[in-house]
Amino acid sequence: MALVLNSGSSSVKYGVFAAYSGPKGPVINMVAQGLVDKIGLAGCVIKHEDASGKTRNIEGPLADHGAALKAVANLLTEAGGPISKAEDIEVVGHRVVHGGPTISQPTIVDAKTDAVIEQMSSLAPLHNPPNLTGIRMGKEIFTKSIPVAVFDTAFHATMPPESYRYAIPKELYEKHHIRRYGFHGTSYKYVSQAAADMLGKPLEDCNFIMLHLGNGASMCAMKKGKCVDTTMGLTPLEGCVMGTRSGDVDCGVYTTLLNNLGMTGKEVDTLLNKKSGLLGVSGMSDMREVIAAGKAGNKDAALARSLYIERIRKYIGAFLVKLNGDVDAIIWTAGVGENDKEARELSLANLAKLGIEVDTVANRNLKGEGIISTSASRTKVMVIPTQEELCIVQQALELTGKMPK
Repeated sequence: MALVLNSGSSSVKYGVFAAYSGPKGPVINMVAQGLVDKIGLAGCVIKHEDASGKTRNIEGPLADHGAALKAVANLLTEAGGPISKAEDIEVVGHRVVHGGPTISQPTIVDAKTDAVIEQMSSLAPLHNPPNLTGIRMGKEIFTKSIPVAVFDTAFHATMPPESYRYAIPKELYEKHHIRRYGFHGTSYKYVSQAAADMLGKPLEDCNFIMLHLGNGASMCAMKKGKCVDTTMGLTPLEGCVMGTRSGDVDCGVYTTLLNNLGMTGKEVDTLLNKKSGLLGVSGMSDMREVIAAGKAGNKDAALARSLYIERIRKYIGAFLVKLNGDVDAIIWTAGVGENDKEARELSLANLAKLGIEVDTVANRNLKGEGIISTSASRTKVMVIPTQEELCIVQQALELTGKMPK
């Protein structure tokens, strides 16, 4: 039995897996999953789903991530739950956003790894602290388990220097490791392999442009099965327009806010990470609300939508050049990527001359995963729902030697 914990700024996603030997090799089945949402806020709820698909919502205040994890443990071990006692969990896989320059692989968490995650919290302040809380509480609750950290940044460790270096003084890179790292790596690892399988090609022969679009959003260029560029940088702030993050802005905006408006560095950081993006332009951070408001005549919402789409188109163009126009597939995943059919069409509109053409009927009728490009499209366009928890548990079991034969 293995558990995956994905701790966000005010949430915890979890999945319980049973791994066993099958007739054709290892089998990993999810036996329960859920989300603890709005931790420390009004309306806190645990949304739990068992292996049969039966769901239940448990409402009630949970002050912090520690309380949330204890509530999850109680839920999992109650009568009829997926495990009889916490000690049944042998491995706990944790998603960690930022691993810094020293970690490029999944890692069993020891004191050194714990310290690296804490140190990198300054670069991922919304994610690394709750990630670390999840690890520490997981050790306390699941006392017989091996904790494994799977880092978002690890997938992007294959980027060449021309992709990960900033054109700033060399000593800032050498002494302080200021460079581009990239994020959403676990999602990209899963969907790239799934796409290669769908195409019937070895991953190492595939060139992909992948879009992980949720409240946080990024894109990735893969060449011959390896990441060669991505949109996020030193922190998850760079790149695409997001729910509350600005994405790319001129660095002069930062200094102007400091020098001309008298804001502090912390205030500017909060503004760009939590008060910008769709929220800053339209007053709404949820893309569904932005779309509805835009169609109802809200000009700010319509503009926010256009900014979002145009930034995606800009990076698709950049990555097409990066891959010399040789792209096997453009892959959409995560909440917006999987569900916003119109965004897929708008982002890839009028690209038939570049060998990219969406079949609007296939796109609008698609449920789940599939190919939505026309038969004439040289580049496949695919939608693949991400399964980060499954990807994390696979890596954790392999690292700890717990993967069944």
